[in-house]
Amino acid sequence: MQSEKQYIDLYTDCREMICRHSAEPMNAVRDRALDDFRRSGFPTRKVERYKYTEMAKLFEPDYGLNINRLDIPVNPYDAFKCDVPNLSTSLYFIVNDSFHTKNMPKSQLPDGVIVGSLKELASKKPDFIARYYSKAARTEDDAVTALNTMLAQDGLVVYVPEGVRVERAVQVINILRSDVDLMVNRRVLIIVEPRAEIKLLFCDHAADDRRFLTTQVVEAYVGEGAALDLYCLEETHEKNVRVSNLYIEQAAGSRVNHNMITLHNGTTRNRTDVTMTGQGAECRMNGCVIADRKQRVDNNTLIVHQAPNCKSNELYKYVLDGQATGAFAGRVLVMKDAQKTASVMRNQNLCATKEAHMYTQPMLEIYADDVKCAHGSTVGQLNDTALFYMRQRGISLKEAKLLLQFAFINEVIDSIQLAPLRDRLHHLVEKRFRGELAKCDGCKLCK
Repeated sequence: MQSEKQYIDLYTDCREMICRHSAEPMNAVRDRALDDFRRSGFPTRKVERYKYTEMAKLFEPDYGLNINRLDIPVNPYDAFKCDVPNLSTSLYFIVNDSFHTKNMPKSQLPDGVIVGSLKELASKKPDFIARYYSKAARTEDDAVTALNTMLAQDGLVVYVPEGVRVERAVQVINILRSDVDLMVNRRVLIIVEPRAEIKLLFCDHAADDRRFLTTQVVEAYVGEGAALDLYCLEETHEKNVRVSNLYIEQAAGSRVNHNMITLHNGTTRNRTDVTMTGQGAECRMNGCVIADRKQRVDNNTLIVHQAPNCKSNELYKYVLDGQATGAFAGRVLVMKDAQKTASVMRNQNLCATKEAHMYTQPMLEIYADDVKCAHGSTVGQLNDTALFYMRQRGISLKEAKLLLQFAFINEVIDSIQLAPLRDRLHHLVEKRFRGELAKCDGCKLCK
């Protein structure tokens, strides 16, 4: 319990300072989160949803925390040279866990739409934020969510009023910036009211050659007939540990399109929980992972069909090289009343070396009797026949391998509905396979 003790002691000793630099809706649930964290502790591999990642080990090192909210000098445009350029988006920056407002041009958003600091809005409208904050992300169900709820002081809030359609995509750049090894606890709250629509692109980058540990908890509430497109792109470095929990609640007739893309990282653990509470909701989830050396990526997903006539479609693809390790565990739960459910889940993986390892566990749990559900997974290596065929036609072995890997991953990239991002990712993925993204091209380290 040594890993847990350092965080329990930290919170106990610094509780007053943590609360002073945050807002009441966030402070109101901290002590409950502490009790849940103290009771459960970090999950071991005996816990089904964590069987592929040893969580306590990730949290053992002694990281610094900016609890007193000291100003970290940074010009986002100097620290960030984005290899996915501004795609005619409304652009915002999060520095560690704080919404950046200095020297930033004001984006033109429709009336009533809010993209800003969670702490600031929670201070101005505490009752509104309290209706949503820490409701989908239940601290009793997950120790990382509990830890984040204990320590998070700020983050991002996105609010789209009823019936409003945000035409231009909103791009949020998460920049990790520190002169010392740092732990960051970031919170994100997304509220899309009935019949509203928004496209969000989150890009994670590291601006310094330090060890970073990031916990992130995202809560997204998608109202009746609303639409949320959420794209998450990680391009950090090998010293980065990222643990992200995403909770999505969908009302009747809503649509969610979620894409998780990991191009460069150290250790990444993503948890995604989607709950369809109303009839006719639709969810599409796609994941793309490219890893080499000793990088590790663990994606764990849960889709709960609570209401009838809902649809879900899930596809995750991994390409692992070197001594990389990948894991995918996906579960679709169809409740008794969720008749006429249609669900498909696929996980396909390519191990380019004998040293690469992939763990896969697709699961269906069905309690309704009128459904159409399917799932499957594959793990394989490069096709020797295809390699031989291309080499016979003058293509080098290296180029032939690249073409096969690129073709394999393209199905996920082609499914991205944000056309400029899709086109740019084709370019980025090719660079990644060619070894040109050995470090993150989105930070000043890589100039």
